[in-house]
Amino acid sequence: MPAIGQSIPRVDARDKVTGKAQYSGDLSMRGMLHMKILFAERPHACIKNIRTGKAEAAPGVVAVFTGKDVPVNEYGLQIPDQPVLCGPGSSKPYTDIVRFVGDQVAVVVAHSEAEAQAALKLIEVDYEDLPVLSDPIEAMKPGAPLLHPDRGDSNVCVHYKIRKGNIEEGFAKADVIVEGEYRTPAQEHAYLQPEAGLSYVDEEGRITVACGGQWTNADRDSIAHALNLPEERIRVIYPEIGGAFGGREDLSVQIVLALATWKLQRPVKIIWSRRESIIGHSKRHPVTLRAKWGATKDGMLVAAESEIIGDGGAYMYTSNKVLGNATITSTGPYFIPNVKTDVYGVYTNNVPGAAFRGFGAPQALFMAEGQMNKIAEKLGMDPVEIRLKNALREGLTLGVGTPLPNPVSISKVIEAAAKKSNWTPINKSPTVTRRQSALVRGRGFAAGFKNVGFSFGYQENSWAKVEIHGNGNIERVIVHHAGAEVGQGTHTVMAQMAAEVVGINPSKVKVIPSDSAAQGNPGSSSASRMTFMAGNAIKGAAEAALKKWKAEERPAIAEYTYLAPKTTHMDHETGYSYPNFSYAYSAEAVEVEVDTETGHVRLAKVVVADDVGKAINPNLVVGQIEGAVVQAQGYAITEDFKTKDGRVLTDQLSTYLLPTILDIPEKVESVIVEVAEPNGPWGARGLGEIPFLPLAPAIAAAIHDATGVWINEFPFTPERVLRALGKI
Repeated sequence: MPAIGQSIPRVDARDKVTGKAQYSGDLSMRGMLHMKILFAERPHACIKNIRTGKAEAAPGVVAVFTGKDVPVNEYGLQIPDQPVLCGPGSSKPYTDIVRFVGDQVAVVVAHSEAEAQAALKLIEVDYEDLPVLSDPIEAMKPGAPLLHPDRGDSNVCVHYKIRKGNIEEGFAKADVIVEGEYRTPAQEHAYLQPEAGLSYVDEEGRITVACGGQWTNADRDSIAHALNLPEERIRVIYPEIGGAFGGREDLSVQIVLALATWKLQRPVKIIWSRRESIIGHSKRHPVTLRAKWGATKDGMLVAAESEIIGDGGAYMYTSNKVLGNATITSTGPYFIPNVKTDVYGVYTNNVPGAAFRGFGAPQALFMAEGQMNKIAEKLGMDPVEIRLKNALREGLTLGVGTPLPNPVSISKVIEAAAKKSNWTPINKSPTVTRRQSALVRGRGFAAGFKNVGFSFGYQENSWAKVEIHGNGNIERVIVHHAGAEVGQGTHTVMAQMAAEVVGINPSKVKVIPSDSAAQGNPGSSSASRMTFMAGNAIKGAAEAALKKWKAEERPAIAEYTYLAPKTTHMDHETGYSYPNFSYAYSAEAVEVEVDTETGHVRLAKVVVADDVGKAINPNLVVGQIEGAVVQAQGYAITEDFKTKDGRVLTDQLSTYLLPTILDIPEKVESVIVEVAEPNGPWGARGLGEIPFLPLAPAIAAAIHDATGVWINEFPFTPERVLRALGKI
């Protein structure tokens, strides 16, 4: 029986439900020390002096480390603009500045966590507070204080442009023009496992860090750079990982753990509290979006002008890449002949903006889909009809001036979602007749698309090794791939793909988890890329190993590195580019119930249609869809991440409200569309982020259908809904 397309149980399920699986916080070693970190707890200040003597003399304390102890006191996934530890004494300039509340200032290593925690309070830091920039629009203005004076004369760290066609001529052809300003919020990743790790010296003398992450090689490179050690002296291992969603792409505890073990030659462990996790790691970018779109009276889009301003927070992290994706998706999955777009990323003193499921597309699509629904209303057209009329198809160009790679299946997912939801055209008049009580119901529709894999000229690659063992018959297969299993089922799919090539039951396949010392570069578990990239790498390695096996080589072992089709950078002035080698598509129809007395919004039903190319494991696909819907529901309705002057107000899960089992929709119907991706393994596309994308604008449209009001900012909290209804 083929392995591909079968819903086999997850290979890690039993260990995880029985507690046998070991996460970072479960690890321990003989002679292990414990670490705690002193956070800045202020958004912008210069550190004049750090006195650690009292902490060093405290009971149980083994060592206290500050910035002067870090050989190369800088790191960053894209650019090294963040100190490992902020404070005086580093050779790097401006490392004495803290730029957000979660900047790390010092670490204490002690015999127990309690002793380390007590000693933190004895560290004396002299701060000189600096002006706080918490509004990216203010931070953009000439004369604003520079947060990174060594990186130019502006706080604008990213600027992308699209100039396609002639925007003035486009608007001259428009019969209707819709303008709007939209705001999307920050979002906390809220993975179940907070940041934790164990560092030690392994049997070959390597500084080893066992900690959750999303890309072993990138983590290793950052640690080696900061410690000024050769890469081969650093080893990164991923134990079980309790969720990521992009929040583990950037480092948290890895470098300071490695620093302490390198200095002390002893194992060191740390576990962050939930509050430390919330203030200490990045968030989804809050974004302000301004749009002006035009269409003809028959519903054809002719022009789109937009300005997008992303709050990058204190450091770059992945703002350049996230906002690149926002640029691509800012015109939605539609053909628009005339486009003018400016996208900015801005340094502020807020918690850094970084990768989060959807990676810039949810923010841009909230604007694009909102504009589509408003144009449909103005023209008296149904939202599904206008989307099908304008949907991208083979040969039509994106805003960046080039066509999407074939096949383009956005129309298919729109049709599938409409059919499954029994969609009927919406009467665009406010549904006052339904207001027989305070509870009113409405329907909404939205669509979206996003890249699969890394973009903008990066040569996508992924390595795998496959071993085939046995005598006369194949008895077992070992797959080596360092791709992070962050809860999405990666290792299960890897086993299925190897089994399919070799022709055995997946139960005979063992996947060796992430270890930078023994495995090549997997690339990150992000960008909806892992099934696509790892699948092609494993397929290539398994085919090569099988060829050796048939030639009677025992055991048969082969390695393979898959290189994806090339992409190109965006032109600086026009945006012209071939930015991605593959895309995935989604459409969603929702029903909501709005209590007009309390302002409460309840998501009643969601129909989701996603083109996955080929469902390697259909049950895992459905799980990804349902998880994305609930996470997007939290983003849209309940998760209200609040800050004031750079300080985090919602720093506990008791004040940051995640959806619970009592909040989730009554029904989520997943429609799996399979239009084979030519370059994907067995035709598979990426999936992980795609179902997240359209939900917020679909909910906004449904609230409008129910109440007659558009709300251009979310989360759609009771207060915001009541204000829109004019009741407060």
